[in-house]
Amino acid sequence: MKKPLIGVVPLWDADKNSLWMLPGYFDGLLAAGAVPFMLPLTDGAAALRRLAAVCDGYLFTGGQDVQPGFYGETPHPACGEVCPARDAMEAELFTLALQADKPVLGICRGIQFLNAALGGTLWQDLPAQRPSPVCHHQGLPYDAPAHPVTVLPGTPLHALLNADTLPANSLHHQAVRDLAPALRAMAAAPDGIVEAVYLPARRFVWAVQWHPEFNYKTEPSSRAIFAAFVRAAQNG
Repeated sequence: MKKPLIGVVPLWDADKNSLWMLPGYFDGLLAAGAVPFMLPLTDGAAALRRLAAVCDGYLFTGGQDVQPGFYGETPHPACGEVCPARDAMEAELFTLALQADKPVLGICRGIQFLNAALGGTLWQDLPAQRPSPVCHHQGLPYDAPAHPVTVLPGTPLHALLNADTLPANSLHHQAVRDLAPALRAMAAAPDGIVEAVYLPARRFVWAVQWHPEFNYKTEPSSRAIFAAFVRAAQNG
């Protein structure tokens, strides 16, 4: 069977005026049997439609904060750097993915963007707006567990892993606040922060708050998530 082609949303470095990529995104997908490539940073409808014609799935990566205006709020003083070009690109790309029912996997910013795009809201800064003893922003090494995650029964993630908990690494200061009406939670941190979601109306639209691209070599659940995403893209 032909390996699926996965379009990966690029990371943006404003200081260097450059696009870049963490190797773990590519390596995790390659290990799961996909062929990943980095997308250009553009919201040009014609270019994205052309890319949509060849992509079998999309990975929405981590990165800058989602613009608060995207979900109807004004910026909190602790909101971080934003990238309007990414917000615009991902809005167009996500619409195309939903229209074609192409598989989507969101990671970190990815879960936040998908939630905002579907009508949910975000905590703009957890320490300022929702302080908690749970470590949501760990230091090195990034593949080490930061806190456990409860996997909710009856969800696709629970069916995949056949486990009630998993160890999660964590590197974020924003999170899902009000869950979008179309999404369903699949996992939660000990303080109740939503850690994984899916979109029941599509065959595979999943997103996680933790970072499988950092720990897929040592954590079986991360390898299983990459593999489930790639299988969905392969079977499209």
